[in-house]
Amino acid sequence: VGSVLSSYGWYMLLAVVAVYLLVQKVSRSLAARPSGRPGAAEAAEEPDVVVRRQEALAAARLRMQEELNAQAERYKEKQRQLEEERRRQKIAMWESMQEGKSYKGNLKLNQREVESGASASAVPKSKPNKKPLRGGG
Repeated sequence: VGSVLSSYGWYMLLAVVAVYLLVQKVSRSLAARPSGRPGAAEAAEEPDVVVRRQEALAAARLRMQEELNAQAERYKEKQRQLEEERRRQKIAMWESMQEGKSYKGNLKLNQREVESGASASAVPKSKPNKKPLRGGG
């Protein structure tokens, strides 16, 4: 026994200390955990506190739902405006095609008009009267 202790004494001492620390840690974690019954923590609380907490939770959910509804309404309105703009562009293309103009050129012209209408510094230029390419005969 003496030779085993002299050879492995320090190892045994370190193993005993490690086991002791492990037992302490496990006992602390078991003490910190609530009791085995799932409703034990709720039963210990005051009923008024539980009711107030549930009311606050319901109010927070309601606020979040209202915010979500408002965001959805803004998104729908934005989509309606985009759809209306697309419809106007299609109508403008159709009218320009009926007049015999190029609708692509008309689109670019319409976009330039919108941009120039937005800027106050743009001055409309008058086009000089051009002669027809073909003669009247």
